Amino acid sequence: MVRTMYFLRAMLRTARMIRHTPRLADGLPPDETVLLDAPDERIGPALVAAALGDHEPAAKLLAATREAAEWESRDRYVTRLAVFARSRGEWLASWLARAPRDPDALTVKAELAVRHAWESPARAEQLRELGPLIDAAALATPADPVPWRIALDHARGTHAPHSDFESLWEQAVRRSPHHYGCHVAALRYLSAQWYGSHRECFDFAEKAAADALPGSLIRALPVRAAFARMEHIAGSFPPDPPPPLAAYPGDSFEDDRIDRAAELAIALSAEYPPGDPWPAEVRNLTVCVLVRRGRWQEALEQFRLIGPHASSFPWGYFSDDPLGQFLDVRDGVRIQVASMTPIRGRTGRSRPRGH
Repeated sequence: MVRTMYFLRAMLRTARMIRHTPRLADGLPPDETVLLDAPDERIGPALVAAALGDHEPAAKLLAATREAAEWESRDRYVTRLAVFARSRGEWLASWLARAPRDPDALTVKAELAVRHAWESPARAEQLRELGPLIDAAALATPADPVPWRIALDHARGTHAPHSDFESLWEQAVRRSPHHYGCHVAALRYLSAQWYGSHRECFDFAEKAAADALPGSLIRALPVRAAFARMEHIAGSFPPDPPPPLAAYPGDSFEDDRIDRAAELAIALSAEYPPGDPWPAEVRNLTVCVLVRRGRWQEALEQFRLIGPHASSFPWGYFSDDPLGQFLDVRDGVRIQVASMTPIRGRTGRSRPRGH
């Protein structure tokens, strides 16, 4: 009798998946249209020009962000240009040769050098040699928080004590008290994986989110803390992370904080239009946390809001093919929602919000 019931339940689950999975693709872009870390309309032309050896569009873009104090965009563009220069750096070398004291070129150079050193087995030693380079970038653009975000990443890699971290953090928030990149760098330093604890990490994230401006990505800091906590409890720091569809083992002390973090991230996501590239990484991370909590329907809705914008983080944590991982998880979420939907029931697609 037990075996018969198990067989019937399995057949019912399969029937639900067959019936509903295709319909749950509604609102999801086809696999072939999904892009990983797609550039926005401002950085895209600069990257194309850089590929041709021309640094001028990048120089003009970063100068514009500095002059307009667009620190969030500036941080993203500096990071994107440094990543590009990692494999194709002739344009940056040409830029520095022509303008060795250019504040924007110096900032990209510092970001590139720190990223390169982080990948070295002798990371701490190489990073320690880069202090003057980061100082030069900070001195060249005194109001800019981005060099101080780089300095916070540098401090984490050089095993800087809390006193040094606090000094750098003070300099960063003095320039931009609500800068997302600096907050993420600080959160990493304070995580249990590095020099803090889960409680310290959550406390910092929740306080920053409570103080954040409306629509600020800082409101998603708690979901970053939740991700770090969940992966640590799973005993899954690299090199052996669990698959993202694996169940979170649970911890009663943190469960409520993790769910509150997810709710806050969902609310932040709702403030942006579907397919907006700006909150794409936050939405990708929110999906990951929702999936590990078994909140399948909410995860599917976030996938619809993400649209074609997959991000390397967090999927690169689980796989060397983050785009493939994104697509696999998206399919897995659809199957889970379909299997939970009655055969003659609705698929749970959210109704369009009012205008």
